Amino acid sequence: MPNMFDMIRQAQALKEKMSQFQEELEKQTFTGEALGGAVTVVVNGKHAVQKITLKPEALKDGGKLEAALQEALNAAGTQVNARLKEQVSKMTGGLGLPGLF
Repeated sequence: MPNMFDMIRQAQALKEKMSQFQEELEKQTFTGEALGGAVTVVVNGKHAVQKITLKPEALKDGGKLEAALQEALNAAGTQVNARLKEQVSKMTGGLGLPGLF
């Protein structure tokens, strides 16, 4: 049976690593595109929008623009989530910890 104090120490170390990773992730940017690059959205690791770029061809149809913005935002958010999931998997040795993902 594993030593309870070792498990607590490991959990604390994991928590510290995760905090450091979250700080690093917040500084990173992730880009999502739609309409062949006519709409570009950049978000940080907290999913906060940093920049939106619209080329003239994206402005021709408002309905398409709304859908394109949504698509670009979702693509950028998916990248953030994938990076987070990848890092958590590395930190936990691939264990599927309940509640994380």
